[in-house]
Amino acid sequence: MPSAGVLRKWTRAAAPSRALTLRIVGTREGRLLNRRFRKRDYATNVLSFSSGDVVLCHPVIAREARAQGKRLQAHYAHLVVHGVLHLRGYEHDDKSSARRMEAREIRILRRIGFADPYTVE
Repeated sequence: MPSAGVLRKWTRAAAPSRALTLRIVGTREGRLLNRRFRKRDYATNVLSFSSGDVVLCHPVIAREARAQGKRLQAHYAHLVVHGVLHLRGYEHDDKSSARRMEAREIRILRRIGFADPYTVE
């Protein structure tokens, strides 16, 4: 898992002046939170809460990184940025908003040294 310092760096890249909390949880807690707040009965990779909390589910992130052939650090960076952008009002409910959010993610990730997460290499 990424260190606290690295997580802070990625968070600040997406929201320089916003105070927020990042939590890393296991599958059980990730599933409980997703079921309670999104009515979906499975653990998901990242959840963002308007209170300023971003919850990352490590087992899901690790499994996705392996399945997608990505470095774990790169996938974590992407999901931290993704979750923080949700707190800033970005959404991906339709094609237009998804393109806008993805473009912002790509710019931020490039700035902190990661490739486009949507490009398969």
